[in-house]
Amino acid sequence: MRIVIALGGNALLRRGQRPDAATQLANVRSAVRALAPIAHRHEVVITHGNGPQVGVLALQSAADQSLTRPYPFDVLGAETQGMIGYWLSQSLQNALPGRQICALLNQTLVSATDPAFADPTKFVGPVYTQAQAERIAAERGWTVRPDGDRWRRVVPSPRPQRVVETRLIRLLLASGAVAVCAGGGGVPVIRDERGQLSGVEAVVDKDLTAALLAEALEADALLLLTDVPHVQSDYGTERAAPITHTTPAELRGLDFPAGSMGPKVEAVCRFVELTGDMAAIGALEDAQAILDGTAGTIVTPRGRYPEAGPYSPLDPT
Repeated sequence: MRIVIALGGNALLRRGQRPDAATQLANVRSAVRALAPIAHRHEVVITHGNGPQVGVLALQSAADQSLTRPYPFDVLGAETQGMIGYWLSQSLQNALPGRQICALLNQTLVSATDPAFADPTKFVGPVYTQAQAERIAAERGWTVRPDGDRWRRVVPSPRPQRVVETRLIRLLLASGAVAVCAGGGGVPVIRDERGQLSGVEAVVDKDLTAALLAEALEADALLLLTDVPHVQSDYGTERAAPITHTTPAELRGLDFPAGSMGPKVEAVCRFVELTGDMAAIGALEDAQAILDGTAGTIVTPRGRYPEAGPYSPLDPT
């Protein structure tokens, strides 16, 4: 199988953890232990989030008095691609001796007229209390919104149109390599009337980019791995319940937060609708079980994966 796996930023830096390099490297090594058995048997493309990491770099840049102005988000996104890509490629090389691993710096094309630029929704950086968030927002001109019971900075998240280096990723897969790419959704770029590329101040949602890339690469499955075991219906209420197997139509009939689970649900629905293949959302440590159909929220055209099994709510037994 050809599988695109998207690692959430919070799976690499868990909520409440300090963003120290040693902590993140330990989390990356843990992630690779979950992914290595899959990569050993299948063609694998690994993408990753960068929300916590790019937020840390943005804070450092904003506080650097030697700069005339902070580094823009496209540059910060490129920095995090290099940092996380280095950790992932090295850990994968150690876990898969003899296998070729390549971490790519990727650009993702977006539209300059995307309405997301006027309505920031993508969470980046650490969490704050409401009072802290409002104070920092006033000082730095940020937009902040609640993320659960805490507050975080939000930035524009335009819809991805194409990963610029898609053909190169396809060549890597054909050679048998594992590709680590499209980190943080890719560096957001626009193309001007002369066909020239330039970066823009935004963060592309990595799950939507992963779905776009999976479609372009004709992947057999799309796995969005994060720090929660399932998507829940009626999230945050007493009626909350895990969703195990479902269809795009059923998921689209539910409401999910725009800045967190919403893009994940949109990504898996889009991939399944366009390809007829399987997509799933679940916990990083359950990666193999999700692929086996025994964990996570699995989305297929008929709501079955595999066709029958004890985990399936549609199984007549």
